Amino acid sequence: MRPVCVLVGAPGSGKTTVGEALADALGVTFRDTDADIEQLAGKPIPEIFIDEGEAHFRNLERAAVATALASHPGVLALGGGAVLAEETRAALIGHTVVHLSVELPDAVKRVGLGAGRPLLALNPRATLKHLMEQRRPLYAEVATATVVTDGRTPEEIAAELAALLATDGQAAR
Repeated sequence: MRPVCVLVGAPGSGKTTVGEALADALGVTFRDTDADIEQLAGKPIPEIFIDEGEAHFRNLERAAVATALASHPGVLALGGGAVLAEETRAALIGHTVVHLSVELPDAVKRVGLGAGRPLLALNPRATLKHLMEQRRPLYAEVATATVVTDGRTPEEIAAELAALLATDGQAAR
């Protein structure tokens, strides 16, 4: 059992919103590893960062991603920083991974300036810009496809992804 599609991308790229729309369009379930982590920890991610620190969160994240990759048959969204872990990048090999690409202006509009996002607590715009620059090569490394999300609705993006997945499915037969 493996995901139909794994979504990666920066905060504000639409992983959750687009992922839910895509899952609906495909008639499969949606899963977000950030939600898995919160359920396992019994608290929101910002509290995990405050109480146990980023290193502890990243350990939980690696485990959540590995579990979801092995057990979830629908659309799977990974947290924006999941690709930082080399073992996660290695685990994504062989999966259909779509990088939802977003530029800074759209990302800022979508996430606001840091509410509920611990890594964006101080100087959110500059921090988001830095995170996006740091992670973009890692998203590209794991992606089997990249879809630009700027200026588009979640429904438009989900429709493009559904068509892309249908084409890939036809090619694999």
